[in-house]
Amino acid sequence: MKVVLAYSGGLDTSVILKWLQDQYHAEVITFCADLGQEEELSGLHEKAYKTGAVKSYIEDLTEEFARDFIFPMFQAGAIYENVYLLGTSIARPLIAKRLVEIAAAEGADAICHGATGKGNDQVRFELSAYALKPDIQVIAPWRLKEWTFRSRSDLIAYCEQRGIPCKTTAKKPYSMDRNLLHISFEGGILEDPWQEPPVETHVLTTPVEQAPDKAEYVVVAFEKGNPVAVNGESLSPANLMRRLNKLGGKHGVGRVDVVETRFTGMKDRGIYETPGGTILYHAHRALEGICMDREAMHLRDQLIPQYSTMVYNGFWFAPERELLQAAITESQKNVTGEVRCKLYKGNCIIVGRRSPYTLYNPDVVTFEQDSVYNQGDATGFIKLNALRLRLRALAAKPQA
Repeated sequence: MKVVLAYSGGLDTSVILKWLQDQYHAEVITFCADLGQEEELSGLHEKAYKTGAVKSYIEDLTEEFARDFIFPMFQAGAIYENVYLLGTSIARPLIAKRLVEIAAAEGADAICHGATGKGNDQVRFELSAYALKPDIQVIAPWRLKEWTFRSRSDLIAYCEQRGIPCKTTAKKPYSMDRNLLHISFEGGILEDPWQEPPVETHVLTTPVEQAPDKAEYVVVAFEKGNPVAVNGESLSPANLMRRLNKLGGKHGVGRVDVVETRFTGMKDRGIYETPGGTILYHAHRALEGICMDREAMHLRDQLIPQYSTMVYNGFWFAPERELLQAAITESQKNVTGEVRCKLYKGNCIIVGRRSPYTLYNPDVVTFEQDSVYNQGDATGFIKLNALRLRLRALAAKPQA
């Protein structure tokens, strides 16, 4: 049997790599998508082979990730439950896509992932895989009767017994997931929602107490809703994310402590650091404010919760998400221009925006004297809008 394992080198997949060999006598091919984990990828090939992998893939997908997944999602203004910028959610469909492609190229019998039966990632991985290859066989160890491990403590003990190197320890049993968009922390000591997160969960962002006392300005340029430059320098999608992460992280921007509702229905506490994404989110909204028609924007905004839930729940490759994306792309055709942000002590403050397609006309909106707007026109406008209210009030009066 040949299996392609979605492999991060973390606690779960380190154990699963060895378990697949013991349980199925499988030849295991590991695949790790480089989505911007940086130093976390160091030594991963060596670890995979040392643990018994017959082949190890590590592929740099950072440009595709930013261009084809992060940017379209940010065009949509996606934010789950009004706070989560979907950093983990948006990475899963791309990982699943390459997992299926590698399985086909290698003639594998199945793919495997380390997501638990309680979480969202199992759904995201498998919905994406089935959408792309309907007959794919999926092994999800955490849902199998043969899987005898019941806790992260069990996995840590197994690693110690089998000599499998792993960064997760009994003192730091929370899980981390990092990519170009964010880093997340869940589990372990974070499972008490009253407990303040430890300082070591600051990876991408400086604690606000240590952030610079002087504000820094950053200008983000957009073309058709996609970011293309920072402070006048054109950058590739992945490098633009790296630049904004560095700038935002320096000033403690983009850190949130969330209790969210998983697709399975349970509540989960997570710590997310999304410095570059937070800058993009606010800058994009600010530019839309001067470029988008009111009714088009309001209609799009009504769709944000649905779109965000689709991404969160794993329906990236579903027809409903693709339909909405087409409408969103159309809505962004004039969202071109620049936004100036002020970064200070965890805040991203919008202080300027400009666009060749601006709908903002100072001659019309000015409080000073103008010759383009007749204020008397508002009288009829108000009376027509008040008509139904007046009729309602008259109908409510008792008849004499």
